[in-house]
Amino acid sequence: MTPGPTTRPGLYPCEIGHIRLDPIRYTLRHHTYMWLVDLDHLPRLPRPLRPLAGFRARDHFTGDAPTLREGLERFLATRGVDLEGGRVITLTHARVLGYVFNPLTLYWCHGPDGTPRCVVAEVHNTYGERHAYLLDPDEAGVAHVDKEFYVSPFNPVDGAYRMRLPPPDGRLDLTVRLDRPGARPFTATVRGTRREATPAALLRLVLRHPWSTLAVSAGIRRHGIRLYLRGLPVRPRPSHRTTEKTS
Repeated sequence: MTPGPTTRPGLYPCEIGHIRLDPIRYTLRHHTYMWLVDLDHLPRLPRPLRPLAGFRARDHFTGDAPTLREGLERFLATRGVDLEGGRVITLTHARVLGYVFNPLTLYWCHGPDGTPRCVVAEVHNTYGERHAYLLDPDEAGVAHVDKEFYVSPFNPVDGAYRMRLPPPDGRLDLTVRLDRPGARPFTATVRGTRREATPAALLRLVLRHPWSTLAVSAGIRRHGIRLYLRGLPVRPRPSHRTTEKTS
C-alpha cells in the first residue's frame, strides 16, 4: 500500500468463497462489497446516503469505546502494543439501513513512520459474539494463530488458522484456512477489485446488493441448514465473551 498520511476510502465489489473439505465437501460463493477506510478519516457521505454506510464503534471490540480507533487501541494496549498514533487501514462491512454483520474485519496497523506493526483480525459469528486476534504477518502477509473462537457450528474450537492477508491496493486477495490435526477442513477466500468510493459507485453497489450484510448473514444460515440436512454434526457452542472483556 502506498505510504501517506491518509488513504482515500475505497469500495471493493468482491466474491467470498467458502470451501469445506472434511467430512463433507461443500462449496459456496457469495457476492457483496466491502469498504477500505482510514480509521482516522472515516467517509463523510452526503446526508441522503448516510443510512447506506455507517461506521460505528459499538459494532466492534467491546462496543463501548467512544470511537472505533479507541476500541482498537484498547485491545492493542492489553497486548502491549502502542501504535504511537500510526495509521490504521480497515477493511470492513458498513452498517446498511440500520443493520450490519461483519464475519471478518481487518485492521492493518502502522507505526508513526508508516512501518507495519501488526494486523488485527476481528471475527464475528452469527450468535452475536466477536473475538479479535493479534497477528504478526511475515513479508508475504501470512500469519498463523491458534483458533480460540466458535464460528461455525460444524467445527470445534481447536486447530489453527493460516491467514494470508496482504494489504489491499488495486486488488483484494485474502485467504483464511483452518488446519486441524490430520485435516484442512475449511478455507475462506475474499477476492475483489477496488473502486473509488464515490456516491455514484456506492449507489450502484447498493442497488446490486441491497441489504448487503443482512444477505451475508442470511446466506450463512441457509447454507448451515443445508449442511445439517446432509448429516454434518453440530458441535456444542462454548460460552464466550469478547477477548477484551475477558482480560
